[in-house]
Order: sequence, then structure tokens, then C-alpha cells
Amino acid sequence: MEIKNARFLKSSSDNKGCPTPDKPEFAFIGRSNVGKSSLINMLCNKNDLAKTSSKPGKTQLINHFSIDDKWYLVDLPGYGYAKTSKTNLDKFEVLISNYITKRKNLICVIILIDSRLELQKIDGEFMDWCTQHEIPFCLAFTKIDKLGKNQWASNFAKYKKRLMDYWGELPVIFETSAEKKQGREAILQYIEENMQYFIPPPKGAKLIEEDEDDSDTI
Repeated sequence: MEIKNARFLKSSSDNKGCPTPDKPEFAFIGRSNVGKSSLINMLCNKNDLAKTSSKPGKTQLINHFSIDDKWYLVDLPGYGYAKTSKTNLDKFEVLISNYITKRKNLICVIILIDSRLELQKIDGEFMDWCTQHEIPFCLAFTKIDKLGKNQWASNFAKYKKRLMDYWGELPVIFETSAEKKQGREAILQYIEENMQYFIPPPKGAKLIEEDEDDSDTI
């Protein structure tokens, strides 16, 4: 797949504000400051499509990007940002859980993991939560160019053990570097192959999104 036209579509504070679910959708999420915006910009070959910031927690809404008018790329708020109020943390949890569990056209959640770090508790908890809710996900390890092969192998071994212990098998895994454009072709190929699983809504179908509070939050 080669992206020819990527444009920001809209930001939404809940599911009801999201675009009509009439195209396949792939959502990107990870801990704050994991390099999500940089990866999205690299995938779309645009330096300023998703706004990057050195300040964690900048993304606080559901951001939709239209890709070639064929599918949606979604930038979700980062989880685990501690330097905000408890009220905001609760709000983000509800926002994310409602979107992931109720968005009808969501094909897959791509979870970004900082390859430089060993297994983080909150990353493991989020993967467990996706598994419990039968949410398809894959992992994109970021900043792979920032560490040596031995350290990467050690860090990855811990993730592999956690996934195998809990899930029994490994999800699709990407090694990425926004700076080196590593992983771009593999992720776009994965998206292209999985777009086929989108089932278009029948003509005249009601497409209003649900946005009820989900008691089983992340």
C-alpha cells in the first residue's frame, strides 16, 4: 500500500462525535510519549499530520485521519499519563474503553511499545484488557534504532513471556523507527490485508454510535 492522500478529519470527545463508521478503521494507542505521533507521520509520509510534542499527554481526544478516502487512521489518547487529575484519568479511560469496545468499524488496535524499556506494568495490563474483551491487537515497538540488539532481545523476551503466559500465542509484531522509516511497509501491508474484514453497513442502516459509560474500564 502507498498512501497518496492523508488528511486530518476531526477530533471527537466521544463516540457520537466520531465520523460515520462507513470505512475500516485502525487505531493507534500507547503510553504517553511513546512516539505515536511521529510513527503516524512516518506512516503517512507527512511531517506535521499528527502534532508531536515533548510534553506527554498532549492527545486528549479521538483524532481521525482520512487515508485516501478509503480508511480511517485513529490517534487515541495515551494511557498511563500520571501528571493529570484523577478526574481526567477516569475520563480518558471511559473514552478509550467506549471507543474500542463499541466502535463498529474498528478492525484492529495497534499498541505502541517503547522498545528501550523493559515490560511496563501498564502496557501488560492494557494488552490483558484487550484480550479479555476479544479486541484484535498487534504490537509496534517504537524507537528500535535507539538501542542495541542485545538490549532489544532482552526486552522483547520479557514481552514474549508475558504474552505467551497470558494469551498462549504472539500477536503480529512490528519493529519500528520513525527516524529511519523502519516498519512502514510492514504496517501498511498489514492494514491493507486486513481491510477486507470490514463489513459495510447495509444501505439505509442506522449508523449512530453508542457512547454509554462502560463500567469495565481499562
